[in-house]
Amino acid sequence: MNAAELTERLDAYPRLPLAEYPTPLEPLPRLSRELGREVYIKRDDDLGPGLGGNKTRKLEYLLAEAKQRRARKVVTYGGLQSNHARITAAAACRLGLEPHLFYFEHRPARAAGNLLLNRLTGARMHFIPFGGGGDGSMTLETTNRLVRLVALALVGRHYFIPVGGHSWRGCLGYVRAALEIDAQARGMGIEDAWIVTAAGTGGTLAGLLAGLTLLGSRLRPLGIDVGKLWKGFPVSLARLTGEICARLGEPRAFAPGDIPLIEGVYVGERYGAPSPACLDALQRLARLEGVLLDPVYTGKAFAGLLDLAARGQLGTDEPIIFLHTGGLPALFAFEERLLEGQVSR
Repeated sequence: MNAAELTERLDAYPRLPLAEYPTPLEPLPRLSRELGREVYIKRDDDLGPGLGGNKTRKLEYLLAEAKQRRARKVVTYGGLQSNHARITAAAACRLGLEPHLFYFEHRPARAAGNLLLNRLTGARMHFIPFGGGGDGSMTLETTNRLVRLVALALVGRHYFIPVGGHSWRGCLGYVRAALEIDAQARGMGIEDAWIVTAAGTGGTLAGLLAGLTLLGSRLRPLGIDVGKLWKGFPVSLARLTGEICARLGEPRAFAPGDIPLIEGVYVGERYGAPSPACLDALQRLARLEGVLLDPVYTGKAFAGLLDLAARGQLGTDEPIIFLHTGGLPALFAFEERLLEGQVSR
């Protein structure tokens, strides 16, 4: 399928643009010199409302359907420093919808980072400390079903958005991103490269994989798991990627082994807890290139990129594109970790 055909099929689904495109694809010259190969960064961190991030692309399709259904309330959920929840709240406010955010943890004593921004938007935050998946004991699909029932009981009628926008419709945003990155890369003379991204709920990875596969692109996505959050994660992503392709008129079967995901290796202690390698990677990119990462998602993914490159697991000389998915507000929820000596002076 060529780019024009894929664009036409994407355009068949309602979408409410929430940002300007394309986002920049920028070289990282000082890091490239250190690694001895070309490294680029795709700036989806600059994308959309509420300090932005990659979930904007998914919400353009999801909130378009919410408006089409004349919903008045929007519900989603995530971890305490969920970028998805924060951007959902900001985008919902822009569209005149009432955002409800569920957290299956105790209400923290202080609203820091993304939680502070949620409060500023007026989002209704529901803290229910009895567990809501995300600990590796349940699949994504089961967790979404359970949270949806809880939200229906507490909020009433609403438009439900799965964690991270993990649905075929939301992932159309990253099929569109695959078109964008492929065109930008070819315009820069890049045809064979890795695209490394954080994988929390995996929808960004699934959308990229579906889009690049349908295009026949030589760009290769790779997801770095940041949380050990879900039972049968590759199975869920294989199913989701296949459904995305089917909805675009090109049914494809994906096995769990087809999903380019490194699971569990770079998580550290757990989801939401920055590892020493994450903090080192965060500092390295900031000092080399002046680019800020976050300690929950992109810092761990970038630490994985650096380690894989050093061990020769990303080839030897092909370019690497790091997809910066955002998350800067979370930095301000980890001030003590950043100042207690975990990051060197």
